[in-house]
Amino acid sequence: EVQLVESGGGLVQPGGALSLSCAASGFTFSTSAMRWVRQAPGKGPEWVSSISSNGRTTQYADSVKGRFTISRVNTKNTLYLQMHSLKAEDTAVYYCGEGWRTGPRGQGIQVTVSS
Repeated sequence: EVQLVESGGGLVQPGGALSLSCAASGFTFSTSAMRWVRQAPGKGPEWVSSISSNGRTTQYADSVKGRFTISRVNTKNTLYLQMHSLKAEDTAVYYCGEGWRTGPRGQGIQVTVSS
């Protein structure tokens, strides 16, 4: 059974930084592309970023390009999302998921950007 558990969320001021982690189990992490998706209050899911199984290829939504960095450590079965220069519009529940654009995802973690 695929299990994905996000951590590291919280409250941060505009312009601040936050790092998310996603612990994966129940599948072969090292051969799976991974992604981050977010959902803001009252809005539909928004794809944020994807990373290939070996970490060499990444892709970002225009809304986060240059501010967010996706990475992974396959020996730790862990996916990361480093977020900088955070804006109020980044406030959302963030989910990690198996697969480049579709597939199982975790339960999500709240990120709130507010002064």
